[in-house]
Amino acid sequence: MNIKSLLLGSAAALVAVSGAHAADAVVAAEPEPLEYVRICDAYGAGYFFIPGTETCLKIGGKVRTEGEWYDAYNPNNVRGTLWHTRAELNIDTATDTEYGPLKTNTILRWDWQEGGSTSTNLLWAYISLGGFTVGKTDSWFNQFTGYAGDVINDDVVYDGPYELNQITYNYDAGNGFTAVISLEDSNSGVGATGSNGEDSSDHYAPDVVAGAGYKAGAWSFKVVGGYDSIVEEGAIKARIDADFGVLSAFIMGGWNTDGDKLNKYAGSNGGGDAADIGWGDWAVWGGVGVPINEKLKWNLQLAYTDSKIFAATTNIKWNPVKNLLIEPEVSYTNWDSINEDQWAGILRFERTF
Repeated sequence: MNIKSLLLGSAAALVAVSGAHAADAVVAAEPEPLEYVRICDAYGAGYFFIPGTETCLKIGGKVRTEGEWYDAYNPNNVRGTLWHTRAELNIDTATDTEYGPLKTNTILRWDWQEGGSTSTNLLWAYISLGGFTVGKTDSWFNQFTGYAGDVINDDVVYDGPYELNQITYNYDAGNGFTAVISLEDSNSGVGATGSNGEDSSDHYAPDVVAGAGYKAGAWSFKVVGGYDSIVEEGAIKARIDADFGVLSAFIMGGWNTDGDKLNKYAGSNGGGDAADIGWGDWAVWGGVGVPINEKLKWNLQLAYTDSKIFAATTNIKWNPVKNLLIEPEVSYTNWDSINEDQWAGILRFERTF
Protein backbone atom coordinates (compact mmCIF):
# COMPACT_ATOMS: atom_id res chain seq x y z
CA MET A 1 0.00 0.00 0.00
CA ASN A 2 1.47 3.33 -0.99
CA ILE A 3 1.16 6.62 0.89
CA LYS A 4 -1.57 7.96 -1.45
CA SER A 5 -3.80 4.96 -0.79
CA LEU A 6 -3.22 5.27 2.98
CA LEU A 7 -4.23 8.96 3.02
CA LEU A 8 -7.39 8.31 0.97
CA GLY A 9 -8.39 5.45 3.28
CA SER A 10 -7.88 7.55 6.41
CA ALA A 11 -9.98 10.39 4.97
CA ALA A 12 -12.80 8.00 4.11
CA ALA A 13 -12.75 6.56 7.66
CA LEU A 14 -12.93 10.05 9.20
CA VAL A 15 -15.91 10.97 7.02
CA ALA A 16 -17.72 7.77 8.02
CA VAL A 17 -17.12 8.36 11.75
CA SER A 18 -18.19 12.03 11.49
CA GLY A 19 -21.39 11.01 9.69
CA ALA A 20 -22.20 8.44 12.39
CA HIS A 21 -21.76 11.05 15.15
CA ALA A 22 -23.84 13.55 13.20
CA ALA A 23 -26.65 11.05 12.90
CA ASP A 24 -26.57 10.46 16.67
CA ALA A 25 -26.51 14.18 17.65
CA VAL A 26 -29.36 15.41 19.96
CA VAL A 27 -31.08 18.59 18.80
CA ALA A 28 -32.06 20.82 21.78
CA ALA A 29 -35.73 21.85 21.92
CA GLU A 30 -36.62 25.50 21.53
CA PRO A 31 -37.14 27.11 24.99
CA GLU A 32 -40.71 27.99 25.95
CA PRO A 33 -41.36 31.72 25.70
CA LEU A 34 -41.36 33.42 29.11
CA GLU A 35 -44.54 35.22 30.19
CA TYR A 36 -43.63 38.04 32.53
CA VAL A 37 -46.08 39.42 35.09
CA ARG A 38 -47.50 42.70 33.78
CA ILE A 39 -48.22 45.62 36.06
CA CYS A 40 -51.85 46.77 36.02
CA ASP A 41 -51.89 50.42 37.08
CA ALA A 42 -55.45 51.25 35.98
CA TYR A 43 -56.89 50.40 39.41
CA GLY A 44 -54.16 51.73 41.68
CA ALA A 45 -50.86 50.53 43.10
CA GLY A 46 -50.23 46.85 43.72
CA TYR A 47 -52.35 45.35 40.92
CA PHE A 48 -50.89 42.98 38.31
CA PHE A 49 -52.42 40.95 35.49
CA ILE A 50 -53.09 37.29 36.22
CA PRO A 51 -50.97 35.57 33.50
CA GLY A 52 -53.03 34.59 30.47
CA THR A 53 -55.99 36.79 31.45
CA GLU A 54 -57.13 40.41 31.41
CA THR A 55 -58.03 40.26 35.11
CA CYS A 56 -55.98 42.34 37.53
CA LEU A 57 -55.15 40.98 40.98
CA LYS A 58 -53.99 42.64 44.18
CA ILE A 59 -52.94 40.80 47.35
CA GLY A 60 -52.44 42.54 50.67
CA GLY A 61 -53.27 42.31 54.33
CA LYS A 62 -52.08 42.98 57.84
CA VAL A 63 -50.66 41.37 60.96
CA ARG A 64 -51.69 42.94 64.27
CA THR A 65 -50.87 42.19 67.87
CA GLU A 66 -52.03 44.16 70.89
CA GLY A 67 -52.30 44.17 74.65
CA GLU A 68 -55.62 45.27 76.18
CA TRP A 69 -56.29 46.37 79.76
CA TYR A 70 -59.88 46.35 81.02
CA ASP A 71 -62.82 46.90 78.66
CA ALA A 72 -64.28 50.23 77.50
CA TYR A 73 -67.51 48.46 76.43
CA ASN A 74 -68.28 46.43 79.57
CA PRO A 75 -68.15 47.82 83.13
CA ASN A 76 -68.23 44.29 84.55
CA ASN A 77 -65.15 43.12 82.65
CA VAL A 78 -62.29 44.03 84.96
CA ARG A 79 -59.75 41.64 83.46
CA GLY A 80 -56.07 42.40 83.74
CA THR A 81 -54.06 42.09 80.53
CA LEU A 82 -55.52 40.37 77.47
CA TRP A 83 -53.20 39.76 74.52
CA HIS A 84 -54.86 39.53 71.11
CA THR A 85 -53.31 38.76 67.70
CA ARG A 86 -54.92 39.05 64.28
CA ALA A 87 -53.97 38.28 60.67
CA GLU A 88 -55.91 39.46 57.61
CA LEU A 89 -55.57 38.56 53.94
CA ASN A 90 -57.08 40.89 51.34
CA ILE A 91 -57.66 39.69 47.77
CA ASP A 92 -58.95 42.22 45.19
CA THR A 93 -59.66 41.63 41.50
CA ALA A 94 -60.68 43.99 38.69
CA THR A 95 -61.51 43.51 35.00
CA ASP A 96 -62.47 46.23 32.54
CA THR A 97 -65.91 45.81 30.93
CA GLU A 98 -68.29 47.91 28.83
CA TYR A 99 -70.14 48.77 32.08
CA GLY A 100 -67.01 49.81 33.94
CA PRO A 101 -64.68 47.79 36.18
CA LEU A 102 -65.96 44.43 37.41
CA LYS A 103 -64.44 44.08 40.87
CA THR A 104 -64.39 41.70 43.80
CA ASN A 105 -63.09 42.25 47.31
CA THR A 106 -62.42 39.47 49.82
CA ILE A 107 -61.08 39.83 53.36
CA LEU A 108 -60.23 36.76 55.44
CA ARG A 109 -59.52 37.29 59.14
CA TRP A 110 -57.94 35.02 61.75
CA ASP A 111 -57.95 35.95 65.45
CA TRP A 112 -56.19 34.41 68.44
CA GLN A 113 -55.98 35.51 72.04
CA GLU A 114 -54.45 34.13 75.18
CA GLY A 115 -56.23 31.12 76.59
CA GLY A 116 -56.31 29.50 73.16
CA SER A 117 -59.44 31.24 71.86
CA THR A 118 -59.30 31.26 68.06
CA SER A 119 -61.69 32.30 65.28
CA THR A 120 -61.78 32.51 61.50
CA ASN A 121 -64.07 34.94 59.72
CA LEU A 122 -64.93 35.74 56.12
CA LEU A 123 -65.09 39.44 56.93
CA TRP A 124 -65.99 40.83 53.48
CA ALA A 125 -66.79 39.11 50.18
CA TYR A 126 -68.59 41.12 47.52
CA ILE A 127 -68.88 41.85 43.79
CA SER A 128 -69.25 45.35 42.34
CA LEU A 129 -70.06 46.64 38.85
CA GLY A 130 -71.39 49.94 37.55
CA GLY A 131 -72.04 51.35 41.02
CA PHE A 132 -73.82 48.20 42.25
CA THR A 133 -72.45 46.05 45.09
CA VAL A 134 -73.77 42.63 46.10
CA GLY A 135 -72.40 40.42 48.86
CA LYS A 136 -71.10 40.80 52.41
CA THR A 137 -69.61 44.05 53.73
CA ASP A 138 -70.32 46.59 56.46
CA SER A 139 -73.65 48.41 56.49
CA TRP A 140 -73.67 51.66 54.52
CA PHE A 141 -75.21 53.27 57.58
CA ASN A 142 -71.61 53.09 58.80
CA GLN A 143 -69.58 53.17 55.59
CA PHE A 144 -71.31 56.18 54.02
CA THR A 145 -70.52 58.47 56.95
CA GLY A 146 -66.98 57.12 57.29
CA TYR A 147 -67.61 55.30 60.58
CA ALA A 148 -66.60 57.56 63.51
CA GLY A 149 -63.20 58.92 64.65
CA ASP A 150 -59.63 57.73 64.06
CA VAL A 151 -59.47 55.76 67.32
CA ILE A 152 -59.68 52.03 68.07
CA ASN A 153 -62.66 52.24 70.47
CA ASP A 154 -64.68 54.49 68.15
CA ASP A 155 -67.99 52.63 68.61
CA VAL A 156 -68.30 52.38 72.40
CA VAL A 157 -71.40 54.44 71.69
CA TYR A 158 -73.00 52.28 68.98
CA ASP A 159 -72.86 53.90 65.53
CA GLY A 160 -74.29 51.16 63.27
CA PRO A 161 -74.01 47.50 62.17
CA TYR A 162 -71.15 45.68 60.47
CA GLU A 163 -70.73 42.60 58.27
CA LEU A 164 -74.05 41.90 56.59
CA ASN A 165 -75.31 40.75 53.19
CA GLN A 166 -76.68 43.47 50.95
CA ILE A 167 -77.50 44.84 47.50
CA THR A 168 -76.30 48.44 47.25
CA TYR A 169 -76.12 51.18 44.64
CA ASN A 170 -73.62 54.04 45.06
CA TYR A 171 -73.92 57.19 42.95
CA ASP A 172 -71.08 59.67 42.46
CA ALA A 173 -71.93 62.73 40.36
CA GLY A 174 -68.26 63.72 40.08
CA ASN A 175 -68.93 67.22 41.42
CA GLY A 176 -68.85 66.43 45.13
CA PHE A 177 -72.38 64.99 45.38
CA THR A 178 -72.73 61.32 46.36
CA ALA A 179 -75.69 59.13 47.29
CA VAL A 180 -76.38 55.55 48.34
CA ILE A 181 -79.37 53.21 48.55
CA SER A 182 -78.97 49.76 50.11
CA LEU A 183 -81.20 46.75 50.78
CA GLU A 184 -79.61 44.93 53.70
CA ASP A 185 -80.33 41.39 54.86
CA SER A 186 -82.48 41.62 57.98
CA ASN A 187 -81.28 38.16 59.06
CA SER A 188 -77.56 38.98 59.13
CA GLY A 189 -75.50 41.41 61.13
CA VAL A 190 -76.17 42.94 64.53
CA GLY A 191 -79.82 42.69 65.58
CA ALA A 192 -80.63 39.87 63.16
CA THR A 193 -82.75 38.10 65.75
CA GLY A 194 -84.51 41.29 66.78
CA SER A 195 -82.90 43.76 69.16
CA ASN A 196 -85.84 43.52 71.55
CA GLY A 197 -86.51 39.78 71.39
CA GLU A 198 -88.62 39.75 68.19
CA ASP A 199 -88.76 36.41 66.35
CA SER A 200 -87.19 36.83 62.88
CA SER A 201 -87.19 33.15 61.85
CA ASP A 202 -89.86 33.71 59.17
CA HIS A 203 -88.97 37.32 58.36
CA TYR A 204 -88.36 38.14 54.69
CA ALA A 205 -88.44 41.94 54.29
CA PRO A 206 -85.00 43.61 53.96
CA ASP A 207 -83.72 46.52 56.00
CA VAL A 208 -83.20 49.75 54.04
CA VAL A 209 -80.41 52.34 54.15
CA ALA A 210 -80.35 55.57 52.12
CA GLY A 211 -78.04 58.56 52.25
CA ALA A 212 -76.74 61.64 50.44
CA GLY A 213 -73.69 63.83 50.84
CA TYR A 214 -71.74 66.74 49.41
CA LYS A 215 -68.05 67.69 49.61
CA ALA A 216 -66.59 71.07 48.70
CA GLY A 217 -63.00 71.95 49.50
CA ALA A 218 -62.15 71.26 53.13
CA TRP A 219 -65.79 70.65 54.12
CA SER A 220 -68.16 67.73 53.68
CA PHE A 221 -71.68 66.94 54.87
CA LYS A 222 -73.46 63.58 54.86
CA VAL A 223 -76.81 62.32 56.11
CA VAL A 224 -77.91 58.68 56.17
CA GLY A 225 -80.94 56.79 57.50
CA GLY A 226 -81.57 53.13 58.27
CA TYR A 227 -84.85 51.24 58.77
CA ASP A 228 -84.92 47.97 60.74
CA SER A 229 -87.78 45.95 59.27
CA ILE A 230 -87.88 43.50 62.22
CA VAL A 231 -88.25 46.15 64.93
CA GLU A 232 -90.08 48.49 62.49
CA GLU A 233 -88.02 51.43 63.75
CA GLY A 234 -84.81 53.08 62.58
CA ALA A 235 -82.31 55.90 62.96
CA ILE A 236 -80.83 58.87 61.13
CA LYS A 237 -77.24 60.17 61.35
CA ALA A 238 -75.82 63.44 60.02
CA ARG A 239 -72.12 64.28 59.92
CA ILE A 240 -69.97 67.32 59.14
CA ASP A 241 -66.22 66.98 58.45
CA ALA A 242 -63.54 69.62 58.04
CA ASP A 243 -59.91 68.99 57.02
CA PHE A 244 -57.50 71.92 57.08
CA GLY A 245 -54.30 69.89 56.85
CA VAL A 246 -52.94 70.96 60.24
CA LEU A 247 -56.20 69.87 61.86
CA SER A 248 -59.15 67.64 60.94
CA ALA A 249 -62.41 67.53 62.90
CA PHE A 250 -65.89 66.03 62.74
CA ILE A 251 -69.20 66.18 64.53
CA MET A 252 -71.96 63.60 64.05
CA GLY A 253 -75.44 63.34 65.52
CA GLY A 254 -77.91 60.46 65.55
CA TRP A 255 -81.67 60.30 66.20
CA ASN A 256 -83.56 57.12 67.15
CA THR A 257 -87.17 56.94 65.92
CA ASP A 258 -88.17 55.25 69.20
CA GLY A 259 -85.85 55.96 72.10
CA ASP A 260 -87.47 53.24 74.23
CA LYS A 261 -86.31 50.51 71.82
CA LEU A 262 -83.07 49.22 70.36
CA ASN A 263 -82.89 48.64 66.61
CA LYS A 264 -80.18 47.61 64.17
CA TYR A 265 -79.27 51.24 63.45
CA ALA A 266 -79.59 52.60 67.02
CA GLY A 267 -78.46 49.72 69.19
CA SER A 268 -75.93 48.97 71.90
CA ASN A 269 -72.35 47.71 71.91
CA GLY A 270 -72.29 47.49 75.69
CA GLY A 271 -71.64 44.34 77.68
CA GLY A 272 -72.58 43.13 81.12
CA ASP A 273 -74.90 45.55 82.94
CA ALA A 274 -74.60 47.94 79.95
CA ALA A 275 -75.74 45.41 77.35
CA ASP A 276 -79.18 46.93 76.77
CA ILE A 277 -78.31 50.61 77.12
CA GLY A 278 -78.74 52.19 73.68
CA TRP A 279 -78.91 55.81 72.60
CA GLY A 280 -82.27 56.67 74.08
CA ASP A 281 -83.64 59.32 71.72
CA TRP A 282 -80.30 60.64 70.42
CA ALA A 283 -76.51 60.34 70.37
CA VAL A 284 -73.67 62.67 69.39
CA TRP A 285 -70.01 62.06 68.50
CA GLY A 286 -67.17 64.49 67.86
CA GLY A 287 -63.45 64.30 67.32
CA VAL A 288 -60.23 65.97 66.20
CA GLY A 289 -57.03 64.72 64.61
CA VAL A 290 -53.75 66.64 64.65
CA PRO A 291 -50.77 65.50 62.52
CA ILE A 292 -47.72 66.38 64.62
CA ASN A 293 -45.33 65.42 61.83
CA GLU A 294 -45.30 62.94 58.94
CA LYS A 295 -44.87 60.00 61.35
CA LEU A 296 -46.95 61.07 64.36
CA LYS A 297 -50.65 61.93 64.81
CA TRP A 298 -52.79 62.66 67.87
CA ASN A 299 -56.53 61.83 67.93
CA LEU A 300 -59.38 62.51 70.36
CA GLN A 301 -63.02 61.37 70.22
CA LEU A 302 -65.90 62.17 72.59
CA ALA A 303 -69.44 60.76 72.51
CA TYR A 304 -72.59 61.21 74.60
CA THR A 305 -76.14 59.84 74.48
CA ASP A 306 -79.61 60.68 75.70
CA SER A 307 -79.31 57.57 77.91
CA LYS A 308 -76.31 59.23 79.63
CA ILE A 309 -73.44 57.20 78.25
CA PHE A 310 -70.25 59.27 78.06
CA ALA A 311 -67.26 57.89 76.15
CA ALA A 312 -63.86 59.53 75.65
CA THR A 313 -60.89 58.06 73.80
CA THR A 314 -57.49 59.47 72.87
CA ASN A 315 -54.50 57.92 71.14
CA ILE A 316 -51.18 58.53 69.43
CA LYS A 317 -50.55 56.91 66.04
CA TRP A 318 -46.84 56.51 65.36
CA ASN A 319 -45.42 55.18 62.08
CA PRO A 320 -41.68 54.76 62.75
CA VAL A 321 -41.26 53.26 59.27
CA LYS A 322 -43.61 52.86 56.33
CA ASN A 323 -46.45 50.34 56.88
CA LEU A 324 -45.68 49.86 60.58
CA LEU A 325 -48.04 51.36 63.19
CA ILE A 326 -47.52 51.62 66.94
CA GLU A 327 -50.66 52.92 68.66
CA PRO A 328 -51.19 53.44 72.40
CA GLU A 329 -54.79 54.36 73.34
CA VAL A 330 -56.68 55.22 76.53
CA SER A 331 -60.50 55.21 76.93
CA TYR A 332 -62.92 56.24 79.65
CA THR A 333 -66.61 55.28 79.69
CA ASN A 334 -69.31 56.32 82.15
CA TRP A 335 -72.77 54.72 82.26
CA ASP A 336 -74.61 57.15 84.51
CA SER A 337 -77.91 55.22 84.46
CA ILE A 338 -76.30 52.21 86.20
CA ASN A 339 -73.72 54.23 88.15
CA GLU A 340 -70.75 52.46 86.53
CA ASP A 341 -67.57 53.66 84.83
CA GLN A 342 -64.43 52.10 83.37
CA TRP A 343 -60.93 53.04 82.26
CA ALA A 344 -59.35 50.94 79.52
CA GLY A 345 -56.12 50.88 77.52
CA ILE A 346 -54.70 49.31 74.36
CA LEU A 347 -51.15 49.08 72.97
CA ARG A 348 -51.30 48.01 69.32
CA PHE A 349 -48.60 46.99 66.84
CA GLU A 350 -49.70 46.58 63.21
CA ARG A 351 -47.85 45.82 59.99
CA THR A 352 -49.74 46.26 56.71
CA PHE A 353 -48.63 45.01 53.31
